[in-house]
Amino acid sequence: MRLMDLYTPLHKLLDKSLAFEGVAPLLLRLYLAPVMIQGGWTKYQSFEGIVDWFGNADYGLGLPFPFVLAFLATAAELVGGIFLLVGLATRWVSIPLMVTMLVAVFSVHWPNGWAAIADASSWMSDGTIMLNDAVLNAPDKLAAAKGILQEHGNYELLTSSGKFVVLNNGVEFAITYFIMLISLFFTGGGKYTSIDFFLEKKFIATI
Repeated sequence: MRLMDLYTPLHKLLDKSLAFEGVAPLLLRLYLAPVMIQGGWTKYQSFEGIVDWFGNADYGLGLPFPFVLAFLATAAELVGGIFLLVGLATRWVSIPLMVTMLVAVFSVHWPNGWAAIADASSWMSDGTIMLNDAVLNAPDKLAAAKGILQEHGNYELLTSSGKFVVLNNGVEFAITYFIMLISLFFTGGGKYTSIDFFLEKKFIATI
């Protein structure tokens, strides 16, 4: 039996899964939408503080036009997240959301390396981009915190939902969201699973 005699029917069988290709972008949208909506809602609730943080160079980002940038970031995440949820203008809203993620990466998270959680034992902590003082000092900080809690607190209760960690606030989450948004930019909202699909089928296909 030739290899192609085996490959061809298996490939045709695999192609039948393309009937459900809209599931992949749907899952990306359902994952990203609450993240973006929550981010935008949080900014909206503390908008004055966000504007101050965007513009203040001493303890914030020191960005120009802080009110405009804070408004755009809030609107992109809040409105864009809602649009992602229903799959409306998916490719369009992915653009400002990608820009927002890149701004977050380079203005907030980049100095902290990759990891969101400081773990000096991780193989991803090996290298100049991945490694920083927060990661290196994480074991000492955790040991000190555990000692205080074990002596003065109900340690079993406090750790019943999981172990304590040291936040590193690296680029990990922002880059992950950025990659997911790139995928949605190219695939769109999804076949049969988004408003975009039915709008395109109704209006674009008739042009």
